[in-house]
Amino acid sequence: MGSHFRSYVWDPILIISQIMLMQCIYYSFLGLWLAGVDGLVHTSRSLDQIFSYEVTVQIEFIKRKMNKIDVVNPELQITSLLSVKVLGFSTTQGRLSMMAFILNSLTCALGLWFFIRRGKQCLDFTVTVHFFHMICCWIYNAHLTAALSWWLVNVACMALMAVIGEYLCMRTELRAIPVNTAPKSNL
Repeated sequence: MGSHFRSYVWDPILIISQIMLMQCIYYSFLGLWLAGVDGLVHTSRSLDQIFSYEVTVQIEFIKRKMNKIDVVNPELQITSLLSVKVLGFSTTQGRLSMMAFILNSLTCALGLWFFIRRGKQCLDFTVTVHFFHMICCWIYNAHLTAALSWWLVNVACMALMAVIGEYLCMRTELRAIPVNTAPKSNL
């Protein structure tokens, strides 16, 4: 009969509860990081920042009329709708949102280390968390995205979360086990 040291027992309730816990950690800390980013750039908070591929925002453009007919009102405000990518490289808000997603992957790696504690399972839980996030985004938007920036950010975050989580777990697993070598005096 083999040793039972670090043996793995199939426990579906434990696995499902760990998946739910990692999803809660993912969305809670992503919300906190995005709230911090929104506080920096003074934008409004929205679920679109978490789940949407593109956000439709209302931007007011001010246009000066140069003809003499509109002398009373020199500024004319024209409101138009503009579709802006949430995770885009071109805007400051997009770059800060990407930074929030990357910081969230680091936070989730700490969650893997603290709650999962097994290096072998880090990749499994990371892919599961991001797969469920993709499904939630798909349901929220009613279509799967073709935006390259969204895929790049999520694959990079997945790799970062898995590698750092596995590194932290392996470092803990490989820690030396203290053994008392002093002779026992009370035999």
